[in-house]
Amino acid sequence: MTTIEIKNVTFGFDAQTTLLFDHTNLTLDANWKLGLIGRNGRGKTTLLRLLMDEYPYSGKIDHQLNFTYFPQTVTDKSQLTYYVLQELSEFEQWKLERELNLLQLDADVLWREFGSLSGGEQTKVLLALLFVDDVNFPLIDEPTNHLDVTARQQVADYLQAKKQGFIVVSHDRSFVDDVVDHVLSIEKSQLVLYQGNFSVYEEQKGLRDAYEQEQNVKLKKEVSRLKQTAAEKAEWSRGREKDKYGSPTKKGSGAIYDTGAIGARAARTMKRSKAIVKRMEDQAAEKEKLLKDIEYIDPLTMNVQPTHRKQLLKVADLQLRYGDRQLFQPLSFEINQGDRIAIQGANGSGKSSIIQCLLGQFQGEMSGVIQQPQGVTISYVRQNYEDNRGTLQEFAETHRLSYQDLLNNLRKLGIERTVFNNCIEDMSMGQRKRVELAKSLATPAELFIWDEPLNYLDVFNHKQLEEVIQTVQPTMLIVEHDTTFLKNVATSIIQL
Repeated sequence: MTTIEIKNVTFGFDAQTTLLFDHTNLTLDANWKLGLIGRNGRGKTTLLRLLMDEYPYSGKIDHQLNFTYFPQTVTDKSQLTYYVLQELSEFEQWKLERELNLLQLDADVLWREFGSLSGGEQTKVLLALLFVDDVNFPLIDEPTNHLDVTARQQVADYLQAKKQGFIVVSHDRSFVDDVVDHVLSIEKSQLVLYQGNFSVYEEQKGLRDAYEQEQNVKLKKEVSRLKQTAAEKAEWSRGREKDKYGSPTKKGSGAIYDTGAIGARAARTMKRSKAIVKRMEDQAAEKEKLLKDIEYIDPLTMNVQPTHRKQLLKVADLQLRYGDRQLFQPLSFEINQGDRIAIQGANGSGKSSIIQCLLGQFQGEMSGVIQQPQGVTISYVRQNYEDNRGTLQEFAETHRLSYQDLLNNLRKLGIERTVFNNCIEDMSMGQRKRVELAKSLATPAELFIWDEPLNYLDVFNHKQLEEVIQTVQPTMLIVEHDTTFLKNVATSIIQL
């Protein structure tokens, strides 16, 4: 049995005050299909990099594996895909074509420029390269970011059918459920291994958290009782100490005003009081060890504006085209107050084009009717937000947002306060996505239009968004590939 043994590994980046891994010990079976999960910033990608010996660390990682990593870095996207892949790894063409076929992708993509492929096609060809043989051990980091619903299922089926083991990082709950047989969760204080898929992890994590909460309640009551008892005994001791200076009686008689007896009794009581205080402090310290891995998910706020309008949008026989290419069949729908309409479809089917058309930004040809009451306020999460720049305060002023509301939601979404001083263009893609999302949440609006809001967000962020939407019930139009999210928030789904 081939294993990956992590022995006493300690690692943290220089800029971090808290270590990502502190004397971590773990043994993984290389035959497992392991899902690696945890909040953004916890060290999922870092752990993969440590396995590949790309960062210096203390401790030891033992294995006999040759790791390969997805996504591979493509330096020249203008080359034919075949030559791009040749630069990344050695392979036999027939084996690569076999993997492409299993991923339901035509081998003709090998003879197209890599840059001309869709995000989903690029993902599939790079995944195929990982599995051209069973010698390498794949480390797969966020494979679903650019996949539509159909492609996600195709990749899930592909990974599920594999006999060899791998480690996959993904925030798509349905995807992880389909492909893994073990879950490794990077929690706040430790790494916890679960046997089963994501649903099993959620159930067992919930039981662990509930047990810790129950123990915490009991311990709090005990500490409170001990505090009260210690205070009462200390007060009695102090009172008896004063009594020593009352009316004296015969020395050593033990009567109520016998100062010797009073002093001894008071000393014994004070000693017991101090013992209780010590016990209380020990239990309080024990309490601190509990709840260490419970994820506190602060509720987000959403600036939904009350509206008197019953209908915020009506679309009749909408068709979009680029030249002779029609994107979809004539489409009709309406969005009434409280509706949360989701649009699903394959990449390239026209989902984002519909949003651009509704916002007056579509560059192709349109036919049909769009009716929208004048003055409807809209809050928009864009799929492409690379033009967000400057400090967060400048960003808030530019978009006429409450700076405090923006920061509050960013903090709740998991961005550390130390990042607040960075310019947006210097942030990671995940942090920049949170800025775009926090902007929309803080924008006062009657209608929220979100185009793929979940990319780069972790599972806990998904739940935060689900909860705020379920609580405030805004009117929304959503384009998203995550089926679990849509099942929890959408009132109806339009399939292109």
